[in-house]
Amino acid sequence: LPESMVDSHTDPSNPDLAATVGRTIGILGSGDFARSLATRLVYSGFQVVVGSRNPKRCAGLFPSAAEVTAQVDAVKKTNVIFVAVFREHYSTLCDLTDELAGKILVDVSNNTEINHHKESNAEYLASLFPACTVVKGFNVISAWTLQSGPRDGNKQVLICCDNQEAKRTVAEIAQVMGFTPLDMGSLSSACEIENIPLRLLPAWKIPVFLALGLFLCFYTYNFIRQVLHPYIWEQKNKFYKIPVEVVNSTLPCVAYVMLSLVYLPGVLAASFQLRYGTKYRRFPDWLDQWLQHRKQIGLLSFFCAALHAVYSLCLPMRRSHRYQLINAAVKQVMEKKTDAWIEEEVWRMEIYVSFGIMALGLLSLLAITSLPSIANSLNWREFSFIQVKSIFAYSRATHHRQRGFGPAALAYQWVAPATPVPRWA
Repeated sequence: LPESMVDSHTDPSNPDLAATVGRTIGILGSGDFARSLATRLVYSGFQVVVGSRNPKRCAGLFPSAAEVTAQVDAVKKTNVIFVAVFREHYSTLCDLTDELAGKILVDVSNNTEINHHKESNAEYLASLFPACTVVKGFNVISAWTLQSGPRDGNKQVLICCDNQEAKRTVAEIAQVMGFTPLDMGSLSSACEIENIPLRLLPAWKIPVFLALGLFLCFYTYNFIRQVLHPYIWEQKNKFYKIPVEVVNSTLPCVAYVMLSLVYLPGVLAASFQLRYGTKYRRFPDWLDQWLQHRKQIGLLSFFCAALHAVYSLCLPMRRSHRYQLINAAVKQVMEKKTDAWIEEEVWRMEIYVSFGIMALGLLSLLAITSLPSIANSLNWREFSFIQVKSIFAYSRATHHRQRGFGPAALAYQWVAPATPVPRWA
């Protein structure tokens, strides 16, 4: 498991860490990541020397405080060197073997595919330069994060190395730059670290497939109920409902069930704890995975609810809706009705829309506070208060769904408030 390396040794007030500021750091490479890294190092108070095969052409691309020179000269001026070149170009550094001996090489490279090579890039670099100490790190930090600072990106820097002193040195540099170093162990962990930036939403697979499965089930049901059944039994062509109306009927069902699946594992976990009589016994694997995916499930629930709101706003824009309004108006004229107002239906729709707006607002609050940048700015009491009060979003969504079924689907009678009678009547 990763272990945070932020302790008394890497505290900003520590004299050893203060001595780290101002030291000379070398960079081999002149690409986008090398330029961003040089910029962040200069802003953090380091002396930066960049080694390039074409120093005159690349000098204008780096900060003026950074020295851009030949690779041989850059290597001689520092003991800590960031290797910011692709794996395919490692062999071009073999001419510097003697100059690199005894120095710390920080490998920041990534692959284009997961497990593309039998050995990690850092291990391959260590095999080419056995007299050097290779540290894997900074590969999960993007060039944008380096330029804008850790406030606008990921703060964690995963570090692994076989040498504890070299690992400590790189961790101190990361700490001074404003990042949080995490110790991932020996250099054999480099393959796992290099695979992290290549994974496409690993924590979202199960929630996404769950949402798609629920959508398919509810869509099939609504299609049969709203389109296929009237076509077979009443010979009514309602296939125009497929793109918008059937989808709009499906989205709130998915959002509601997904929101239920956010709270259900907590109830099951409490039941297990009561059954075992302790909170220190491990949950079953399936429940543990479920608890870990609650954030993704909740965000997908909010996504479906937001889409439902957008689809609902677009319903009156459809051509079919305009034709239905015209037909209703013509029918009312033919029946010589002067007032089509139904008090019960008016109140039902007003409350139905009101509960829907409140549910979406509460879901929006939950979604915003689940973002790391927002959650990190809240203390534990504030975060717990928002999460505990989030049950109101579930209750509002429940009322919204009940009012939406209509009087024909539920044996529920909504009593509208009595209309006040004027004194002169």
